[in-house]
Amino acid sequence: MATRLGLALIIVAVGGCGGSHPPPIPWQQYSGERAYQHVEKLVEYGPRPSGSDALGRAAMYIEAQLKEYGLTVEEQVFMAPTPLGPKQFRNIVAKTRLQPNGPNSVIIIGSHYDTKFFTNITFVGANDAGSSSGALLEIARIAAEQPSLWFVFFDGEEAMQQYTDEDGFWGSKFFVEDLKGKNQVGNVKAMVLLDMIGDKNLNVTVNGSLIPQTFDASRAAGFRDYFGYGGNGMLDDHVAFMRAGIPAVDLIDFEFGSQPGLNDYWHTEKDTLDKISPRSLEIVGKTTLRLVELLQNQAAGH
Repeated sequence: MATRLGLALIIVAVGGCGGSHPPPIPWQQYSGERAYQHVEKLVEYGPRPSGSDALGRAAMYIEAQLKEYGLTVEEQVFMAPTPLGPKQFRNIVAKTRLQPNGPNSVIIIGSHYDTKFFTNITFVGANDAGSSSGALLEIARIAAEQPSLWFVFFDGEEAMQQYTDEDGFWGSKFFVEDLKGKNQVGNVKAMVLLDMIGDKNLNVTVNGSLIPQTFDASRAAGFRDYFGYGGNGMLDDHVAFMRAGIPAVDLIDFEFGSQPGLNDYWHTEKDTLDKISPRSLEIVGKTTLRLVELLQNQAAGH
C-alpha cells in the first residue's frame, strides 16, 4: 500500500504542476527542402490576394497537406469592410489533440498566406508570404503528434492601401475576436508568428513579448547568430494577440533586398523564388520548433 500511495502522490504532484510533460519534438527532422517545395507550389498559383481564385487554390492545397498530417482542419470564413469595399476572408486553422491532465495550454504558430494586391505588377510573394506558409506546413508535419498546438494560416494580413487599424491584419483580428467571443483567450499560452523568413541572406529580428525565449531556442538549435533584437515596433499579425494579453512573438526578416540593410525587394515583382533558400527555411523552422518545445515545457510547469 505504501508503494501505491507514493505513486498516487507522484501523480497528484505532476497534475499539480500543470499537466504531463509533452514528448520531445523531433525538430531535427524538419526539412528545409520540403518547406521550399511548398513555397514552390504556392508560387505556382501566381498572385494570391485576398478573395482571389488563386488564394482559394492555395487554401485547398494547404488544407490537403494539413489533413494528410492527420490534423483537424477548420475554416473561418468572414466578411470585413476594407478601403476597397467589403471583402471575404478565409483563415485556415489546424489543431492537434488537446493536452490531457491539465488546463488547455494552447500554443499557436501562425503565418499569413495572402499576397498584397497590386494592379500594376505581378507580385507572386515567394518570401511574403510564401516562405512562412511553406515553413509552417513543414512545422505542422513535424509537430502533428504534439498536444495542444494550433497551426493558423491567416488571410488578410496585407493592407489594401496602407497599414492602419482599419486596413490590414483582418484575419488575425478576427481570430482573436473569435477567441474572445468563445471565452478562450485564457486557453492560449503563447503565439509564434512567422513572416518573410526565406531570404538567402537571413537576418531575422525578434519582436514582441517572447524575445528571451526565442533567443534561447535559437541558441539551442545552433542558429543564434541569425536572430537579432527587434523590440515592439513591428506591426504584424501578432499584435492582435498581444493586445488581448496573449504572449506573442514575430520572427521576420525585414531586410529583404539587393544589399544588406535594404528592403527593396519587399512588395515588388522581385519577390521571387530565386531570392529564398531552403537553408533559411530550415534555420527558422528548427528554431521555431525548439521555441514551441520550450514553451510547452513552461506550460507543463517544468
